[in-house]
Amino acid sequence: MNAGRRTPFTHLLANAGMPLVLVLLFAGCALDVENFLSVANLRGLALAVSMTGMVACTMMFCLAAGDFDLSIGSVVACAGVIAAVVMNRAGVAAGVGAALAFGAAVGLVNGFVVARLGVNALITTLASMQVVRGLAFIVSGGSAVGIAAEPFFTLGNGSFAGVPYPVWITAACFAAAGFALNRTVFGRDTLAVGGNAEAARLAGIDVTGLKVAIFGAQGAMAALAGVVLASRVTSGQPNT
Repeated sequence: MNAGRRTPFTHLLANAGMPLVLVLLFAGCALDVENFLSVANLRGLALAVSMTGMVACTMMFCLAAGDFDLSIGSVVACAGVIAAVVMNRAGVAAGVGAALAFGAAVGLVNGFVVARLGVNALITTLASMQVVRGLAFIVSGGSAVGIAAEPFFTLGNGSFAGVPYPVWITAACFAAAGFALNRTVFGRDTLAVGGNAEAARLAGIDVTGLKVAIFGAQGAMAALAGVVLASRVTSGQPNT
């Protein structure tokens, strides 16, 4: 028998292993857990994983490029706090804009240190994780910051066609990230850098610029998740 021959099952595992695991887990829970398939439970489950789903979209690009970002949890928290503080003083648009700008700035700094200065991503993002978490406590004064703008709460608690807005946002992020990775030059360059950064550089890819852009997008996406979460809990939480 040819050891290199791939059976339909091994081909399935290689190309759709994680979705297959998800389907099996879902089927197992549906059979074993009471009311798992109820509308209320599925709605709550989708809402619970929506924040993680958002940041996973851009983390996919970090991983595909051979890096990762440990600071995103702190960025989520600090972005929510910044959004709440600015929102209470200057309005919803200013609060959301400030939070997204902050997240992008943190990501760009991480990308510059990793790609331009050559510092390991583990060390860089571990440090920024601590710095940003500390900043969240400083800005908030060590406690939750309530949000007075009630219309803002619709973003995290409203729904369309029975599906919460955060789930729709996550689905849109999935679609955009999947298209970008598989159908654009940016996505192909990302995979090339992750496969062999030096070969990608010799092929004319701006490896440094690409990595900085990826980390910047990661920071902005984490900030978006922080804004949505602040809307859900109606406050900025430095402990998030």
